[in-house]
Amino acid sequence: MEYNIKSLEDLSVFTDQFVINLEQNKIFLLFGEMGVGKTTFVQYLLQKIGNSDLSGSPTYSLVNSYKSENYGEIHHLDLYRLQNTEEAYDIGLEEILDGNSFCFIEWPEKIIEFLPNDFCSMQFTLNEDFSRTIKISNIKKV
Repeated sequence: MEYNIKSLEDLSVFTDQFVINLEQNKIFLLFGEMGVGKTTFVQYLLQKIGNSDLSGSPTYSLVNSYKSENYGEIHHLDLYRLQNTEEAYDIGLEEILDGNSFCFIEWPEKIIEFLPNDFCSMQFTLNEDFSRTIKISNIKKV
C-alpha cells in the first residue's frame, strides 16, 4: 500500500488509520532519509494509543520504551548512531525483537541479521513538492 502525506494533518489522519490495523504486525521497519518524518510518525502513533510520555527521537539513547494500556510495551529504536553488532547486543536488541512487544525501528538496515522472518516495512520518501510518500509492505523472509 502507498500513502501520500501532504501535511502534518494528513500524517495524523494516516496514523489514525494505521492504528486500526496495528495488531497485524509487531515489528515495523522505518526506512528513509533523515528528516523525512519517521520519528514524527512514531510520536503521532504513541499519542493515538494514549501515551503522553513522548521524549522525541531516541537517537541519543538508541531505544525508548513506552507503556500503553491497550497495546502493552512499545519500543522505538533509532539506530542511526549504532556503531556495530556488539552495541546491538548491548542494547538488548535480541530480547526486544524476541518479545511480544510492538517495535518501531529507524535505520533497520544496520541490523538486518537480527530481524525476524516476519515484519512490516515502511519506506518514507520526501517528494519534490515536500509531500511524503509512505509505502507499506508486509515481508516474510524465506
